Amino acid sequence: MNNGPSLLVVAGETSGDLHAGRLLAALYQRMPEISAFGMGGAELAAAGLECLASSEDIAVVGITEALRVLPRARTIFHTLLAEVDRRQTRFALLVDAPDFNLRLAKALRRRGVTVIYYISPQVWAWRKRRAHAIRRTVDRMLVLFGFEVDFYRRYDVDAVHVGHPLVDEVPERASVWDAMPADAVPSPAIISLLPGSRASEVSALLPTLLETVERLSALRSLEVRLIRAPTLTQDSFAPALAKCRLAVEVVGSQNRFEAIAGSHLALCASGTATLEVALLRTPMIVVYRLARWSYLLARLLVRLPSFSLVNLVLEQSAVPERLQAATEPQALAAEAAVLLGERARIDTMRTDLEGVRRRLGASGASVRAAEQVADLLRGGCG
Repeated sequence: MNNGPSLLVVAGETSGDLHAGRLLAALYQRMPEISAFGMGGAELAAAGLECLASSEDIAVVGITEALRVLPRARTIFHTLLAEVDRRQTRFALLVDAPDFNLRLAKALRRRGVTVIYYISPQVWAWRKRRAHAIRRTVDRMLVLFGFEVDFYRRYDVDAVHVGHPLVDEVPERASVWDAMPADAVPSPAIISLLPGSRASEVSALLPTLLETVERLSALRSLEVRLIRAPTLTQDSFAPALAKCRLAVEVVGSQNRFEAIAGSHLALCASGTATLEVALLRTPMIVVYRLARWSYLLARLLVRLPSFSLVNLVLEQSAVPERLQAATEPQALAAEAAVLLGERARIDTMRTDLEGVRRRLGASGASVRAAEQVADLLRGGCG
């Protein structure tokens, strides 16, 4: 058993588990004496976290979807707090998952725990009043995007820009478009489908994406790849694939970057995956669907010109976004067909996407984040 400080780590979804795993691995290199426990997935477990709960238990999208996991989330919440009390833990690293983690931060602060938050809730997009709660409960906010520091400064929150770990995680790869003559259009066109990293996202979106490529196949020759997130199994896709009339290659997460770079177009669920596609300079259409009541609530609360991270990072409409009714398969197929036939538009989009890597910052984000955590741990133990 380690004799150093005890650290609670809580990540509530796939991308959070991935980024937190990189951070924890870097932190152990600097402070091997720490003892980390909490909630996470495969990446955090591999980095050395003692997992008391799985992040998959609370990984859903939308308000109505969250109600279904509420009982399990409450159990995990109280389990983690009981363990904090038992171990007399004085430090916590909370990663994304704001509906769970901001409540946890409040309970931890009442116990005198120093709270470090990594990957900011998107309070700059909606529910800005949460920034006041963050000021009261979070000791240091580690943010991925530079504009988030400016936002938090207005609320007197200690925010540090550490950069985005995807810059290191997504390699620069040659694109299938690079080998094509300047005026050529693809035949067959290789399409990658990225329906999300949660089962709830896949069930909502994958049937639409598969019907889209079925309709697109009537307009041009296609090869279709389905990119599987690391949290999902082949069984997650089985019901939708059984109804699809096209041959679809399912690509595992280990080979996803090569598959995406080798695709002419991606139909991608809104989220972190859009940044991965952008870093590989693959043209995309961003699509998303929420449950009806979640969507109506979002319309009331969200005040942003775009919902995709790519367009927000670039501060322009670089890639098309299609939400709710606009994701109807016939319309999506028609748009994809037009886009694949307009090489000038493809080239413009790929040029715009080159800016994403620059905007996300220098390499070494996980190391910089780990150094921030180590700084607070050492200061609190001194």
